[in-house]
Formats: sequence, C-alpha cells, structure tokens
Amino acid sequence: MATQPSQAAATSEAEPQKPATSAPQPVTSEPQAKPASHDTVPPPALLDFMMKHWKPQARKLPPKLKHADAFRARRQALSKLFPGETLVIPTGHEKVRANDTYYRFRPGSDFYYLTGNTEPDCVLVLQAKAGGGHTDILFVEPNPGRSDSTFFTDRVKGELWVGPRLGVKESQARFAIEHARGLDELPAFLTGLKDAPTRVLRGFSPKVDGALSAAADKDKALAQALSELRLLKDAQELRELQISIDATQRGFEDVIRDLKVAKTERHVEGIFNLRARVEGNDVGYGTIAASGSHACVLHWTRNDGPLKPGELLLLDAGVEGHTLYTADITRTLPINGKFSKEQRDIYELVLDAQLQAIQAVKPGNDFMEPNRVAMRVLAEGLHRLGILRTPPAEALKDENQFYKRYSLHNVSHMLGLDVHDCAQARLEAYKYGKLKSGMVLTVEPGLYFQADDLTVPARYRGIGVRIEDDVVVTARGCKVLSDGIPRQVKDVEAWMKSVWKGAKPPKKKAAKKR
Repeated sequence: MATQPSQAAATSEAEPQKPATSAPQPVTSEPQAKPASHDTVPPPALLDFMMKHWKPQARKLPPKLKHADAFRARRQALSKLFPGETLVIPTGHEKVRANDTYYRFRPGSDFYYLTGNTEPDCVLVLQAKAGGGHTDILFVEPNPGRSDSTFFTDRVKGELWVGPRLGVKESQARFAIEHARGLDELPAFLTGLKDAPTRVLRGFSPKVDGALSAAADKDKALAQALSELRLLKDAQELRELQISIDATQRGFEDVIRDLKVAKTERHVEGIFNLRARVEGNDVGYGTIAASGSHACVLHWTRNDGPLKPGELLLLDAGVEGHTLYTADITRTLPINGKFSKEQRDIYELVLDAQLQAIQAVKPGNDFMEPNRVAMRVLAEGLHRLGILRTPPAEALKDENQFYKRYSLHNVSHMLGLDVHDCAQARLEAYKYGKLKSGMVLTVEPGLYFQADDLTVPARYRGIGVRIEDDVVVTARGCKVLSDGIPRQVKDVEAWMKSVWKGAKPPKKKAAKKR
C-alpha cells in the first residue's frame, strides 16, 4: 500500500502514503571516498606491501543476464517514443543512514526495468543516432582489481570494504548492452550533450541533474512514459510477482506460527522480515504489524505495541523478490485464532466489499470502478450496522463522502517494481483510465473505528480491518494472484489452527480466470 511525495498525484486513488524501506530515494550527494574519523593513514610501506603478490584475476566474462532480451525490448520500446532525443536514466546513489554508514542500496525502478542492473551510481544513456533509433550506453563503476590502491583504501567503493563491482567489460557482457563505459567518462560525455535534445530522469543523481539543464515538461514526459510502459506486465513480470506473493504467504505463516509466543508487534515485524531477506531482496515497504486499535492507524509502522489475546492483528506486508518485484498483501488475523462476534461483523463486511470489487476488475472498466463498488458495499453495511446514520445514497455523494470517516482510503493502486507502481503515469492513463489486460493492482478495502469515535457503538470501537489482494487483469476479467492466502472467516481460523498444529492447510484449487 506506498509512494514518494512527488508521486502523490498519480496515487491519490489509493490509501495515504505507506512508508517504504527499500524504494530508491533522491539524495543530496554521491557517496565520497574519504577516511573516517577513526581511520589511520596507511604509510608508504604498507601501500607498497598491499599492492603486491596477488593472484591474477580471471578474465572470463560473466554469462548474459537471464531475460536480458526482455530488458533490451523495453529499451527499444522507450526509444520509439523519443526519436532524435538522447535519454539519460540514472539509478541513484547509496543514501546515508547515519554519519558515514549507508542504507542497503536499492536501484531506481525505471533504471532496473531497462537494464536489470542493481549496482549503485550507474547511468543508462539512450543516445540518439543520426539515422534514427538509439545507441545504448551503460556507465558503470570500473573494477581496477588490485592495480589501484583504492581496493583497500576506499571505504565507500573499495573491494575489501564493500565487495567487488562487476566492471566495464563485464557489465557490457552481463547486461547485453551495446556499449559500457566507466563512470569517470560520464562528466565529459554529459558536457557533450548540452546542445543536443536531451531528456533526463531527474531526482536520482544530483551530478547528472546539475550537468544538464532542466526542461521540466520534457523531463516529466520521460518519467511519465516510463511509468506508462510499466503499466502492462509481461509474462515474466507476472512470474516474478507470483514468486514474491508466494514467499509473502510463507511469511504470513511464519507470523501465525509465532503468535503463540510473540508478545509485541516488533516480534511480528522481525519474523516477517526474516522471510523477506531469506527468500527475496528485502521487504517491499515498511511492514505494518498493527494490533488492537493500532490497526486504525493506516500506516502503523512503529510496531512497538503489545499483542493481546482477543484482539486483531492487521498485517500488511510484502516480500520484494530478488528481481525487485514486490507483493502487497494484508490479512487481519485474530491473535487467539478466533474472531469475536463484533470482529466477525466488521470483517465480513470488508470481505464482501472486497469480493464485489474484485468482480469489477475487468478490461474496459474504469480504474476507479472497483473502488466505487467497494464504497457502496461499505456504506450500505455501515448504515445497516447503525454506524452511518445518513442513507447510503446520500453518504456516497461526492459532496458528502461521509463513509470515509471509517474508511479513509480508496481500494486500489498499481503494483510491480514499486509497491505503488507507475506513479508518474498521466492521470488519464492510470487513475482516470481504463483497465487493460496485463495491469496488476491491489484490491484492499478497509474499515477503521477509532477508539474515541462516539459515532461508533462501543462494541466496535478500536477495531480495524483491511483485506488486500494482488490482482492481474486478464483478457476477460481478472485473476487473484494471492488467492491461495485464506480470507474467509472460517478459512482464516482453520489456516491458523493448521499452522499451529504443524499441518499443511488443504490445497486450494487454482483460481479460475474471471
């Protein structure tokens, strides 16, 4: 359920921003090699000693990246959209966590989408050719091996400090790119582009941004085009998403297994995040492990509250796979394994809204149609429960939207390399566009009754429920990619019981395409 602030316009159809932990963020400067305050300067004798007597490095080039042809096809599709213009797409740099330590690097999604490369600092250039089309050039960090003292003196990029980089020739072979060059050549290359028609994907590299004059509309159009290319997932992308979703289910089962002994939300977060690192690259966003009334805070990531029998745990989490595609799943679980009557009332209303919304996911429907369906179901249910006093038809009017006191967010956003994918797409291609086969989106209605809300009967206050699944639009309808994760009340209770007993839950039949 998360986006960067600059993406808000394209994702306002979904719930408020979910904190992301691994998505790339603009930084103020590229990491620089400089001694730490506790370092000592190596004497000349040590420098001389360190430069000798190393086994010669193997010169064998690495194998071509799996699915390199798909990355090339994406570059070609982008090339066709901007004939005669050079395109510059940086991946970004490592971001400082504290003082001289860095967050684990996660490449820019657009850069990765076009290359498959996960190293920091790299820049992809699609240079316009005179006769049409583009030449692909990948600028990467060279790997000098033991021929340069930086391999042990540079704590930011040195091989003995952070591990080896792939290198220039190796990157050309690995990513099946036409040309690869060292990053030291990039400044002069960018200087040579100053008089050429150029577009830049901005916000990822201050050095690149500063080297080329901004053309706001043109640069924005490049970001939009990349997002819109990513709206339709190919077969390989769907396989990668399914891998992440399946790993997420195992992460949920890890959590259920530990609910018998876990005392805090932090325990839940740690257990799920372990699965994310074991089976994937990381979590796709900050795990939400919200128990009791914390579930009424949409993006509760403090995860420092207690787990109490008789309360619900809202777990909103997703494994980001090794290829960076992320799942985004929410299940609301009774901590003791059984829903109370009041919890069941609210849960089944949210589930009814979700199931009906999923039926509205089909090609040709407006992107917002599932949301309209879900909100109608919620408003009618809230009225039936005596919570919403206004008649549903009145409450649903655009000038009222009274139901949002208890729901707040809409039910869908695109999903893929980013948890809120394709966020720079034009509104007419996304929020106000039509659903098309190959789009992947979430469907995630929720109800949240604040503990101090006097419009809600006391028996429901403090209950928060969200149910979220990942859905791909098919030729005739949709397929729920996360359909294997139980969501009916009786199925959730049976699932938890089977996990606690150590048994495998009964296998569900593959979901039929709707």
